[in-house]
Amino acid sequence: MPSGKQTKYIIVSGGVISGIGKGIIASSTGLLLKTLGLTVTSIKIDPYLNIDAGTLSPLDHGEVFVLDDGGEVDLDLGNYERYLNVTLTRDNNITTGKIYREVIDKERRGDYLGKTVQVVPHITNAIQDWVERVGGVATSSDHSAGREPDVCIVELGGTVGDIESAPFIEAMRQFQFRVGHDNFCLIHVSLIPVVGAVGEQKTKPTQASVRDLRGLGLSPDILACRSAMPLEEGIRDKLAMFCQVTPQQIFSVHDCESLYHVPILLHQQGLVDVLTDRLKLAQLRIAPEIRADGDTLWQQWREFARRRARDLDETAIAIVGKYTYLADSYISVVKALEHAALNVNRKIRICWVEASDLEPATMHKDPLKYHEAWQHLCAANGILVPGGFGERGVEGKVLAAKWAREHSVPYLGICLGLQVAVIDFARHVCAMPQAFSAEFREDCEDPVVIFMPEIDRSTMGGTMRLGSRPTRFQDTPFARASKIKALYAGADEVHERHRHRYEVNPTRVAEFEAKGLHFVGRDAETGERMEILELEEHPYFVAVQYHPEYLTRPLNPSPPFLGLLLAASNQLDAYLAGDDISHTVETKLTI
Repeated sequence: MPSGKQTKYIIVSGGVISGIGKGIIASSTGLLLKTLGLTVTSIKIDPYLNIDAGTLSPLDHGEVFVLDDGGEVDLDLGNYERYLNVTLTRDNNITTGKIYREVIDKERRGDYLGKTVQVVPHITNAIQDWVERVGGVATSSDHSAGREPDVCIVELGGTVGDIESAPFIEAMRQFQFRVGHDNFCLIHVSLIPVVGAVGEQKTKPTQASVRDLRGLGLSPDILACRSAMPLEEGIRDKLAMFCQVTPQQIFSVHDCESLYHVPILLHQQGLVDVLTDRLKLAQLRIAPEIRADGDTLWQQWREFARRRARDLDETAIAIVGKYTYLADSYISVVKALEHAALNVNRKIRICWVEASDLEPATMHKDPLKYHEAWQHLCAANGILVPGGFGERGVEGKVLAAKWAREHSVPYLGICLGLQVAVIDFARHVCAMPQAFSAEFREDCEDPVVIFMPEIDRSTMGGTMRLGSRPTRFQDTPFARASKIKALYAGADEVHERHRHRYEVNPTRVAEFEAKGLHFVGRDAETGERMEILELEEHPYFVAVQYHPEYLTRPLNPSPPFLGLLLAASNQLDAYLAGDDISHTVETKLTI
């Protein structure tokens, strides 16, 4: 690295089963280090052959998270950005596809000078070089902008023993010697299952997982033991005996009231002290003002978690989507709702509504499911229609937008949620009964949503309008006084992340605005792309073409989501008038 500074690396691996919670433990570890005033970055390694997550189904792999630079990445990078308040890039997500493509491109150029290209050393060296290069890149965040990271958290996806993970395990085995003992720490996350009628905790799966890991040349410095309940007496000593760690290096990561309590749980058990000792963190020089920022962050986080556990008034939001059978498909939307709710002293209750269940066809096919879906929608305090692709469920989303518009129910539409709001308005207010999107019917009579001309129709991966783009509020009386502009603190321009191929037909905008549907924000590049709409004479009917959920933070909620929760809890007018909505709690969160 140019400055000569050596970044310290914490590797987080997983054993026994997949989906064990490595991402949350990695994020929580990074947060705790930030409370010390350290600068932290993170890398997620995904062993699949895909170049990125852009073409993966949400039902197969969860949400596709989009970064500022347009990278379509694993949802765990969303956790990193939210917990660490950093802005990552596509290089912070390593996949087998990216590594092999890089090595093969070098081979084709002749960079290896005729040598036989092999997994060891060429693939493993490429992995190490990538980790070391990205681990030294400064991230954009609050107090650490421009500072090279003190610590890089590397989450190794998959499970120890998987064939596809083998090159990455071997790369990390070599990497520990490249960076040195004091700059490398391995956290192994494993399962402590409960077996039998008496509920006895079993350590054998973790013992076997650690044995496999050690057989591959890596010895854990810390064991993070996932279990439904806290570790029983004697379990730590047993694990210490067979896994070659001390009891102080074993942490019980049992089920908590919320994921926001995991950093507190780890802190209470002394994780910060163990990491400080293992990585010689006390030798790092941290400016007093940055250390003070870390103390403030910890106080704010503890208050946020405490508020999550309180018995707050409940606000119900109906999410009308097409991937509702897997909540991870909308994980950033869920987090954005949670962050907004807790910042306005409410507990969120999400009502999942499968969009196709709202359609008339379901009434004939499955009347019970149809009536249950409408019951959830009608009983909700607010309605949210998130993004999505494909025609299934679109008419149900149009009906949800229509219900919110006609019954003055607070509404937030995201990406496709904006487009279905426009379709509803065109059909039922502007007398365009055949209005539809060209995405679903290319030859429709009234295409109010059209394909963007610059988008590649033949290639799927990485060809959408992606990444952070500027949106400028219009200089009209309605836009200047709009609720959404006020929620953005009166900003004239905002930067949000996009992921779409279709847009509102600009030739029909004048008709919509004449009837009361105002496009208060348009793209700053051309002024022809509709980005934000707001309906006049409605408590809160806002839709955006971008994805505001990607920029939500626990202590800094996304403005469109904040507006939805405020409106759904009857606090929006008071908030916009400048009232202190946090007067009922002991500590006010910084919004």
